[in-house]
Amino acid sequence: MKILRFILAACASVVLISPSLTAQATPTAGRSTKQSSTLNGYQPRWWKEAVVYQVYPRSFKDSNGDGIGDLKGITSKLDYLQGLGVNVVWLSPHYDSPNADNGYDIRDYRKVMTEFGTMADFDELLKGIKQRHMRMVLDLVVNHTSDEHAWFVESRKSKDNPYRNYYIWRPAKNGKEPNNWTSFFSGSAWKLDPATGEYYLHLFAEKQPDLNWDNPKVRHEVYDLMKFWLDKGVDGFRMDVIPFVSKDQTFPDFPANFDGRAEHIYASGPHMHEYLQEMNREVLSKYDVMTVGEAFGITLQQTPFLVDERRHELNMIFNFDAVRLDQQNGIWRDWTLPELKAIYTQQDRSLDAHSWNTVFLSNHDNLRMVSAFGDDSAAYRVPSAKLLATMLFTLKGTPFVYQGDELGMTDYPFKGIEDFDDIAVKNAWKEYVLTQRVSAEYFLANMRKTGRDNARTPMQWDNSLNGGFTTAAKPWLAVNPNYSEINARQVIGDPNSIYHYYQRMADLRRKTPALVYGDYKDLDPANPKIFAYTRTLGKDAYLIVLNFSKDAISYSIPGGLKAGRLEASNLGESEGTTTTLHLKPWDARVYRMAVPSSGTDIN
Repeated sequence: MKILRFILAACASVVLISPSLTAQATPTAGRSTKQSSTLNGYQPRWWKEAVVYQVYPRSFKDSNGDGIGDLKGITSKLDYLQGLGVNVVWLSPHYDSPNADNGYDIRDYRKVMTEFGTMADFDELLKGIKQRHMRMVLDLVVNHTSDEHAWFVESRKSKDNPYRNYYIWRPAKNGKEPNNWTSFFSGSAWKLDPATGEYYLHLFAEKQPDLNWDNPKVRHEVYDLMKFWLDKGVDGFRMDVIPFVSKDQTFPDFPANFDGRAEHIYASGPHMHEYLQEMNREVLSKYDVMTVGEAFGITLQQTPFLVDERRHELNMIFNFDAVRLDQQNGIWRDWTLPELKAIYTQQDRSLDAHSWNTVFLSNHDNLRMVSAFGDDSAAYRVPSAKLLATMLFTLKGTPFVYQGDELGMTDYPFKGIEDFDDIAVKNAWKEYVLTQRVSAEYFLANMRKTGRDNARTPMQWDNSLNGGFTTAAKPWLAVNPNYSEINARQVIGDPNSIYHYYQRMADLRRKTPALVYGDYKDLDPANPKIFAYTRTLGKDAYLIVLNFSKDAISYSIPGGLKAGRLEASNLGESEGTTTTLHLKPWDARVYRMAVPSSGTDIN
């Protein structure tokens, strides 16, 4: 089962807490005692109340006909995003890059990628976002750079070069690599450089050498580039694989009982919290910003050590337990609704009022949301996409929407390896299929269900050639052939579309404090088809009921609760005040409840 888990691990990270740090403002375990506050003890912050929309620039909108999305293309669609109800635009890497890993290999942090435009185009995009009363968050990719970055070009010239210590270099050990660490993109994590006869570390592609964060000059270079963008007016950062920045510089081999999950080893460096606190002190505390760390694999028990506001590190992290529920060790698996519900309950119990959560079911590294968690068949794609939106906007935490979610975009029908662009897939094909360790059929079947390119196909704007993404004959990655039925022009023109439902749900969350700061309770954890939960803030109580099935179900609301005024419904259903709901397939409803009668507990 360990075969192919490298795909899953491509953006993996986990934090193992150093005992020496646990005494620093250690978060209280479990839920804290409620304070006498109308917001349940939570400090209101704009990023807690925001709706974040991730833009993957290469696939969003091409403005110049070269087949690649660009900054001017994003600017041309800002009214579309504003109409959706978005508060924050998260821009995936736009920096100068040779694109070994689609922009996550940065050549110059202060320059815009040529394919995306110019710094003037960036300034115009930022201006347009601000004019629409939205904010911009950038991807911060500082665990590694491109091997074409000026620092690395200098670093590899000689062992005594001033930039040598900007990266991690080691001599051979017994004529081989310094240790047996592996890259998330297949093969060894070490690359021999002929110029000096030493190896450099790359946890990802060979063209992505890891920075040496133990060098204070490196850390302050990072802080300076952060200030460069913050001083331009950006509003924060999503931090790529941030737990990996601290390494155990003795570089021991994997332990004898190693389970194949390299992220647990790579993220167990001794200084990660120290460096994040320094970053906060030197940069983040001086601006009104939002920070969210990519932390796949981190345990819920460890989460507060990163996000508890008293520790002054990050605002939020991405926990991947839910979004990767359909995968195990990189292999696709069936999942159950009770498993999904248990994750949200565990998250709620693990975070108190000093820590904040994120809610997301998709991004550029995962499957399309409706294909993974809904039903992308013609009959149920629209209602299931709306149901997932209902959940996204009513669970506890800041919701993150990935481009195309609001259209109900689906996974791509990959036929062969030539259809894929992802470096992780291509490298894995060479390592596993070309060496006959697994069959091509097995590999491709799994990649169709787990591959990152599913989310990276271009946005489908209309039913013209290539979905209106580009006027070029061939886009950088093929558009899903279902663009003629699934596109933005169609959903904008239909008041009952997924897009307009997102709009209504974003508005409901924005005007309903209970859906932001309210207590959460799963009413029926073991039910295999129904997800029913409450959000409660003082006298304001809301009931959310989601039918995750193709079955029509008569559902008795647990605990003697009654559905009151209907606030949202993906199917337009309303039954008035009742204790029994007659749910259609993929039915989703949000009810405002009356103040509970004595003896009825919804908390």
